[in-house]
Amino acid sequence: MNKVEEFEELRPLLFSIAYRILGSVSEAEDAVQETWLRFDGSTTRPTSAKAYLSATVTRISIDVLRSARVRREEYVGPWFPEPLLSDPYQDPARAVELADSVSMAALLLLERLSPLERAVFVLREVFAFGFDEIATAVGRSEAACRQLLVRARRHMEAGRPRFEADRQERQELATRFFDALKDGDVGALRNLLAADVQFVGDGGGKAPQLAKAVMGAENVARLLGTVFPWLLRIDVSFELHEVNGQPGAVFRERDGKVLQALVLDVLDGQVQAIRAVINPDKLGHLGPVGDAWAVDREVRQARRRPN
Repeated sequence: MNKVEEFEELRPLLFSIAYRILGSVSEAEDAVQETWLRFDGSTTRPTSAKAYLSATVTRISIDVLRSARVRREEYVGPWFPEPLLSDPYQDPARAVELADSVSMAALLLLERLSPLERAVFVLREVFAFGFDEIATAVGRSEAACRQLLVRARRHMEAGRPRFEADRQERQELATRFFDALKDGDVGALRNLLAADVQFVGDGGGKAPQLAKAVMGAENVARLLGTVFPWLLRIDVSFELHEVNGQPGAVFRERDGKVLQALVLDVLDGQVQAIRAVINPDKLGHLGPVGDAWAVDREVRQARRRPN
């Protein structure tokens, strides 16, 4: 194969590595593009294109993450990863690890790790790279990488997310949830929510969002049952999607522009957490982005009108 063919064959893997390290679709795509430029500009052909490209995209992602950490410390409100509708890299032998590692809950847990710990954990636990390859990628000895992995595992095990194992049951519950959401059926929503459910939104100060997380089945059910039917009345629609490997939906305004992505954590037949990504900067890869402020104003006006 020529360079272009080699790179395109490995592009899905490179994106998947970068996304898990960065939690950002746009930054992962930029890291992959920079990897191509370095590969294309190299005058020598590596023995293993996979090893070379994986190491390159990892190093680029670590550098990007270090600068991103500063921005995230100044972020307005809760920070969530950019929603991913489909992971381009598939490996049947690693299917469980790949699915779990791309979930919102797992990516938020990875935020506890240092950039080096995060890279080592992703390469070893998710993609099963050898320690010799990891050492080359992160510029540390194999012994140091093993220690980094030990520390990363300790942090991850303390809060490792659990999800409904049966995909069909998970999807069936999600269908019931979104049907109840559409109908504004507070009772049905309450029955689908765990007692300690949380509803959290990420607007980044650039879209209407909750002042703080809403906690508890009763409070969350009433909020959902009150707000979302009004969105549908002004022609907001939603389509069910897997979002980061979990049940979710993408909401669009009447002209089809994206307003938000909603993702559910499902376990033991109940919704444990609901996360809404509303920040327009995180939605552009899903299509043209709508004006959430305008939609919010329209809902407020509609609610003030007499029936």
